[in-house]
Amino acid sequence: MVQKVLFSATVDYHFKAFHLPYLKWFKEQGWDVHVAASGEIELPYVDQKYNIPIQRSPMDKKNMKAYRQLKKIIDDNQYNIIHCHTPMGGALTRLASIKARKHGAKVIYTAHGFHFCKGAPLMNWLMYYPVEKVLAHLTDSLITINEEDYHLAQRKLKAASIELVHGVGVDSEEFKPVPYKEKIALRKSYGYRPDDFLFIYPAEFNANKNQQFLLHAFNLVKNKIPNARLLLAGEGAGLADCKKMAEQMEIQSKVDFLGFRRDMKQLLSISDVGVGSSLREGLPVNIMEAMACELPIIAVENRGHRELIDHDVNGWLISKDEVIEFSRKMQVLANNRGLIEQLGKEGRRTIVGKYNVPKVLNQKKVIYQSYMKEEGVGEWAVR
Repeated sequence: MVQKVLFSATVDYHFKAFHLPYLKWFKEQGWDVHVAASGEIELPYVDQKYNIPIQRSPMDKKNMKAYRQLKKIIDDNQYNIIHCHTPMGGALTRLASIKARKHGAKVIYTAHGFHFCKGAPLMNWLMYYPVEKVLAHLTDSLITINEEDYHLAQRKLKAASIELVHGVGVDSEEFKPVPYKEKIALRKSYGYRPDDFLFIYPAEFNANKNQQFLLHAFNLVKNKIPNARLLLAGEGAGLADCKKMAEQMEIQSKVDFLGFRRDMKQLLSISDVGVGSSLREGLPVNIMEAMACELPIIAVENRGHRELIDHDVNGWLISKDEVIEFSRKMQVLANNRGLIEQLGKEGRRTIVGKYNVPKVLNQKKVIYQSYMKEEGVGEWAVR
C-alpha cells in the first residue's frame, strides 16, 4: 500500500513559499502527498489538496469547522506521517490527529518561532505557552528552528522528541549576487539610478515587524545619504500608518512601498543593504535571502536575527531602543563599499554553509526516515 503524508498549515501560501523541496522529496520516495490549509493555490508535487477554513485567531469560530474537517480527512486517509506548521494549523492538526496516533501515525510539528520566548509580553506566555505545553504531549517530533527555542522546548515542553533544524532553507543557487553590470541594468529597469543606495526590508506590515522603527532611522540619514532609498515590500494592517508617517517626516519621495511582491530575487539583487526591524523572529527567511545575495545586514536584535547575524562579521545587531545607532550603521555602510562587500561575502558564506535547502533537507530526511523505518508507521493499513 502506498504510504501517505499530510502537510498542514494555516494558509497554503506557506507551502508555496517555504516547503516545495520537502513535498518534492516525499514524491520522489513514492509517497502520496496531501496538503490541508486555507486557500486555493495550486501546488506542485501534491496528490490531494484540501481547502480548510483555518483562521489565525484562536477565537474565530471557523476553527471549529476546520477542526472537524481536518479530523475527517485524517481519519479517512490513514496517514503514516503528519507534518503540521504555524500556530493554529499546528494546534488544530495535532488535536485532530489523536486517533491517528493511536493507530501508528507519526505527528511532527515545526514551531516557526514560539510566541512565548525571552522578552515576550506576559500575555504571550499566558496565551500560547499552556497550549503548546499540552499539545507537546500529542507530538512525536517537535522541530524548533533556532537555538533559543530548542533549549526552551527542552526545559518547558514534553514532546517525544525535540529537534533543531535550521529553518526551511534558502535556495542559494536562486538567491545569489549578480555581476555589477547586470545589477545596474536591473536597477534601471526598476527605475533606480546606478548611484542610488538602496536599503531593503520585505515583511508584512504589522506591529511585530516594526517598520516604523526603520522610518525613524531613515529619517535621521535622509540628508546625510542624499542618494538613499528605503524599499519596503509587503502588505498588512500597518501599511497605511507607515505611509502616513513617511509623509509627516517628508521622506515619502525616498521610501518606496512596494506592496506584495513575487520578484524578491530581483529586488534583493538591485539592493545594497538588508535591514530588519522585527521585534520577534523564529528564523527569518527574508534576512536569509538577503544574506544569500551578499547583502550586509543591519537588524534589531532578536533570537532569530541572533541566530543568523554574527555582529561585526556579516552585519550588525542593534537594540530595539537604539534608533540613532541603527541610523549610524546605515551611514557607515553608505560610505564604505569595501565593508559592504566584506560583510556581504561573510553573510553568503553563513547561508551556504548552514542554511541552504540541501543542508536543511538532509536534517529533515533524518527525522522523516526514522519514522519510515518504524514498524508502527503504516499500522493503519493492517487494521
